Amino acid sequence: MSNVNQSTVNRREFLEIAGAGLLIVATAPLSDAQRGGGAGTLETRLHIGEDGFITILSGKVEEGQGALTELAMAAAEELRVPLDRVRMVMGDTDQTPNDGGTSGSSTTPRTFPLVRRAAATARDLLLAAAGRQFGVDAAARLEVRDGAVQYAGKRYGYADLARSPELAAAYKEALPANTTVTPAKDWQMLGKPQVRLDARELVTGAHRFPSDIVRPGMLYGRVLRAPSYGATLDSVDLSEARKMPGVTVVRDGGFVACTAPTTFAARKALAAISATARWKTVEQPSSNDLFGYLKQHARPQERPQGQDRGSVEKGLAEARTRLKASYQVPYVQHAPMEPRAAVAEWQDGRLTVWTGTSNPANVRQQLAETFRVAQDRVRVVVPHFGGGFGGKHTGEAATEAARLAKEAGHPVAVQWTRAEEFMWAYFRPAALIEIEAGLDAGNAISAWDFTNYNSGAAALDTPYRIPHTRVRFVASDPPLRQSSYRVLAATANNFAREAFTDELAEAAGKDPLEFRLSHLDNERLKNVLNAAAQRFGWVERRKKRRPGTGIGLACGTEKNSVVAACCEVEVDRTSGAPRLIEVVQAFECGAILNPANLRSQVEGCLMMGVGPALREEILFQDGKLTNARFATYRVPRFRDVPKLDAILLDRKDLESAGAGETPIIAIAPAIANAVFDATGKRVHAMPIRAPRG
Repeated sequence: MSNVNQSTVNRREFLEIAGAGLLIVATAPLSDAQRGGGAGTLETRLHIGEDGFITILSGKVEEGQGALTELAMAAAEELRVPLDRVRMVMGDTDQTPNDGGTSGSSTTPRTFPLVRRAAATARDLLLAAAGRQFGVDAAARLEVRDGAVQYAGKRYGYADLARSPELAAAYKEALPANTTVTPAKDWQMLGKPQVRLDARELVTGAHRFPSDIVRPGMLYGRVLRAPSYGATLDSVDLSEARKMPGVTVVRDGGFVACTAPTTFAARKALAAISATARWKTVEQPSSNDLFGYLKQHARPQERPQGQDRGSVEKGLAEARTRLKASYQVPYVQHAPMEPRAAVAEWQDGRLTVWTGTSNPANVRQQLAETFRVAQDRVRVVVPHFGGGFGGKHTGEAATEAARLAKEAGHPVAVQWTRAEEFMWAYFRPAALIEIEAGLDAGNAISAWDFTNYNSGAAALDTPYRIPHTRVRFVASDPPLRQSSYRVLAATANNFAREAFTDELAEAAGKDPLEFRLSHLDNERLKNVLNAAAQRFGWVERRKKRRPGTGIGLACGTEKNSVVAACCEVEVDRTSGAPRLIEVVQAFECGAILNPANLRSQVEGCLMMGVGPALREEILFQDGKLTNARFATYRVPRFRDVPKLDAILLDRKDLESAGAGETPIIAIAPAIANAVFDATGKRVHAMPIRAPRG
């Protein structure tokens, strides 16, 4: 197996595994959060052992997006070795460099190049060592293949070279600035479909997720939760729970929790505590009033984020046609397969936590601050976990487990229930978006005024050529806890922009595809639009209408990648609910690293986007969620999967961009536009329903 088991390996054991050999120390640029002075940090990135195996270290984590295999492929490509010769160690603050959080589709554009450069440097050093062994210049027809350097019928394997005295100096070398990596046109490993390195463990159940971690003498913890948002604990009687065998009860201000030898005993103790708890509640808003609330609670004292081009007032005043609309996007849950989970263990004043988080370095910092210990006394280990989608950047379960473990004197596991995940994890921000635009005498968009309340500035600007634009993000004081979601606010902003663009196309008397293309200078966006429309048969299908069905399209750009989707829907005449029949989506993110994984990412994003487009929304009243279970909060099922065709455009002339987010943004507006095509009624909200009347 090419992946070192992160849940059991510590620093000493890693050194035992790695042993002697070639260690590459890379210079990595500092992030804004890390920068205090200087241009970068020295980070251990790659090790070639005497056994010839390559170990790659990265602070990124694997949460289903494929980073494990992608980074291993990068090393295998540059070192010319089979993929099964690469081991990965990821997301362990004691072992790996701080690569920042696994978010923002950043692994591909930021960490992937670092691994490639480290591997290319190792290759150059090995070639130099082999050249001295052969007695020739390293550039003189030396061939690197299958983990060995060959010349004139002789062969030196990496294992032999790693033991050679010529490599001794490499241990103290920083990564040269002029290292040359293999160009995309010459890739042998990258660019070809590769099976996930953890596939066997996942399908056989051998992999241990955070919720599977067990430590000797481990107890199970449960935390008392408030009955509603904003409620504070007034009183509680802990005596009955404390009488239970093996139960430890902890109270620290409003934090009340217990540990027990089994999950059943922990639930029983918590039930006894809950029965005596008395709470003070406060008035809370309702989801029925959400969008008015967001606008009423906007923060006018803050300068809105955005930019102006030209004069919107002038453009609107001179417009032949003016349109105005507002769009509503509700809160949604990340709904990961695995709820938050953590195991914490204290030993000799050191804390080790195994947990599912996208940001192990930040969680380590939070734990160190909470327990007032130095960061080097805290270790956070992240086994590959069951989905995050932007929803696990924080470490709530880790902190709770650590508090209980410190009090109980034993390792403690805290595993959130699905109900806790729904209620107390943060949500994708809700959005109110207001747009006004004008068409000039030639039916081109002449003015564009776009304001997003609350959800964010991702993909805020329009990709279309418009002389007078004003785009704004206005923060609000939200009623629910909110934070990152896959591609942030781009889902809401692209939904509103692309649905409204269709309204403008109708007002201009233009075909939606023709109208978009006439306003685009972005060739990449044009390419995906044309690719999706051609495969879908857009022109032909516009001429053939079936009663009750409609077709729509949308496009967008974010994270340096582009996407376009065409779809067909059938609309229920009674409920107005659309059923997705077919989707063709084209996506381009530069040079493709692993086509198999990219296709999975595109299809997964698309289906995740279908959920909020058709059904998902968080409903709340009196500080409580009213649909906090999968029976009433309906994520897509297998029967919701339409006929699906994903087109991957490979641009080897461009740098590779991340693909875990942008493919989600086109499907909702495409569905909304298809509903209009079927019913003649415009859609201004998600989940999408054809307006009645």
